[in-house]
Amino acid sequence: MPKIGIGSQPIDGGNYLFTELEKEGFLASEPTAARFFHPWLGSREFLHGETRWCLWLGNASVSDMAAMPCCQERANAVRDYRLSSKRRQTLKAAESPQHFGTEIIVKGSSVLVPKVSSERRRYIPLGFIGPETFCSDLVFLIPDATLYHFGVLHSQFHNAWMRTVAGRLKSDYRYSGGIVYNNFIWPDPTPEQRAAIESCAQGVLNARETHPGATLADLYDPDKMPIDLLSAHKELDAAVEAAYDVDFNGDEEKIVAHLFKLYAEKAGEL
Repeated sequence: MPKIGIGSQPIDGGNYLFTELEKEGFLASEPTAARFFHPWLGSREFLHGETRWCLWLGNASVSDMAAMPCCQERANAVRDYRLSSKRRQTLKAAESPQHFGTEIIVKGSSVLVPKVSSERRRYIPLGFIGPETFCSDLVFLIPDATLYHFGVLHSQFHNAWMRTVAGRLKSDYRYSGGIVYNNFIWPDPTPEQRAAIESCAQGVLNARETHPGATLADLYDPDKMPIDLLSAHKELDAAVEAAYDVDFNGDEEKIVAHLFKLYAEKAGEL
């Protein structure tokens, strides 16, 4: 399975993150900086549809920076902010202020998983993002994940596993790469079962698109979840359950018991 990682940590003192209005004001003074702005997603922005931007100067040349005094001012402020730290890694990052302090930029598409999600949701909302979108360390990224991976991860099987083994932030689910994702036992589907999962996963994405303007927080609120989206998820759940060659009819207790049985078998092989 593709490896899971987190997004970037700017360690910038707020100099590289912008609201829509702040970005517009910055570009009014320095329009040539437009190509260095990227959409920015953390858990809140992803779930609630909030618009934020980041200024990433990692590929700006010396001549670029000379022509953009406002960007150079930001980079200088980032350097000074990092130099004020006592943390060795942050002091080291001051040597390259045009880059984020911890920089993880995925070149292709990824599946995004928010680190924290409401315990009221039946499914943690997931999504696909392209390389033009930069993400914070408040989300997990699974580069090169396919529609099949998206489907299994968005199913009741994976969410039941997550509910059992994940940590909590207060009462909300706190997803993790090490405990939840890396220990999850995937099915071994036939080509037909895999195709069914992919088709149902696309059905979930299609159902979302029939509700323009609704945020993922709205769509996955158990009191507001649209019938067509819930039906699409039910079809996906059934397709994933079939790929495990069981017939539990969505009984979550049986699903979790089966996953722990598979986990014990895999652990015994090590």
